[in-house]
Amino acid sequence: MTPEDSLLAACDAALDDRDVVTDPDILASYTRDRSTGSAAGEPFAVVFPRTTEQVAAVMSAAHANRVPVVPRGAGSGLSGGSNAIDGSLVLCVERMRDVLEVNGSDGYVETQPGIMNTELREHVAGHGLWYAPDPASKDFCSIGGNVNTNAGGLCCVKYGVTRDAVLGLEVVLADGRVTRLGRRTIKGVAGYDLAGLMVGSEGTLGIVTMARLRLRPLPPPAITAVAVFDDVGAAGRATAAIMSELTPSMLELMDQQTIRVVEGWRPMGLDVDAGALLVAQMDSGHGSAALDADRLIEICQQQGAREGYRAEDEAESEMLLGARRMAILAMEDAGDWLLDDVAVPRSSLAEAMVRIQGIAARHEVMICTFGHAGDGNLHPTIITPRGDDAAAARALLAFDDILGVALELGGTVTGEHGVGNLKQRALGAELDDVAADLHVRVKRAWDPENILNPGKSLPRW
Repeated sequence: MTPEDSLLAACDAALDDRDVVTDPDILASYTRDRSTGSAAGEPFAVVFPRTTEQVAAVMSAAHANRVPVVPRGAGSGLSGGSNAIDGSLVLCVERMRDVLEVNGSDGYVETQPGIMNTELREHVAGHGLWYAPDPASKDFCSIGGNVNTNAGGLCCVKYGVTRDAVLGLEVVLADGRVTRLGRRTIKGVAGYDLAGLMVGSEGTLGIVTMARLRLRPLPPPAITAVAVFDDVGAAGRATAAIMSELTPSMLELMDQQTIRVVEGWRPMGLDVDAGALLVAQMDSGHGSAALDADRLIEICQQQGAREGYRAEDEAESEMLLGARRMAILAMEDAGDWLLDDVAVPRSSLAEAMVRIQGIAARHEVMICTFGHAGDGNLHPTIITPRGDDAAAARALLAFDDILGVALELGGTVTGEHGVGNLKQRALGAELDDVAADLHVRVKRAWDPENILNPGKSLPRW
């Protein structure tokens, strides 16, 4: 019996028949995530556990048979982190969707990993509570994937990324052992922060089967403010000025190319002649949100905005936020696309955006730059005509140049999408030799047989 056959037999014994799939037509749907430009292999099966005990049984058998396992949630990732590798078993947690507990007095929710971000937010809202992290893909990304990639979102400029919301985790290790990491208390410094280490590890250290997430009271209604600029440099300078004085709950940017692609895909009256658009929200309490929004507009005008205004009503506000959230969908429709994800210090945001425009001109490609301006986190997306191999080759060069600009400006090669298998070489450029060695040592300590998502997220070993 081959190791794969032995593992399948163990899966058949631990899971329901319908939760073990080897049909090639179905496997094809679980071989890669949403990213482009990332490599994907062929798995021999995909399993859909429903309990922690089932995940542990699968991992124990995989460890015994030395078979690689690729953890997967909703597959909405953008760096190849959940792409299958040849000869792997894909372990998909999409059927682990239960909310286990909502604890209002202690301010947390415990949930299985397969529930979608929006579904969890709606569930806790029914208890008068709020889960803050809100990726643009919130309607189709899972909580487990958010934990694995340390996902950000539009409101993380004020409320933090997923790691800031994680109190504790239940994790199945590579050898099938189960552990609880973290705490229930708001404060706690006992031992190393192993829960924090798990967040963003992209399935290379363990499989999250329960997340205990911090909840907040529902925030007051937000006021949306908009500023229109003639060039992206001015928008970048305005961002730095805003963040030195105010704390918006959202500060998003779209450059001209992004505005035009979104407006062309779904017309909504956006100003396609604008060089850049900043969309901000303020949710300060005690009536100060309106004052903060007015001050934000004033700052933008001081930095060269040709127009600034508050959204007139909820419908206009939702339209503007919808335009930002649908940016990737519009670009998917516009041609072949290659999405980058970099972050730079806010003081370097203006220079980064101007240099990205130069990269587009130099390589003769379209680059749409949008993202979370308040965090210095940009998503330059390279769009080329479908099937144009020469343009695709230029896009790859532009992609690498963007990563280089981020590092030169003291930034990072990924702000929130993760390394996956798309940015391993870039990660090597960001880490010094000692830091790279520490990454490898951590991986060996948690997964000495290298069966959990091998070849992802960290320098190869």
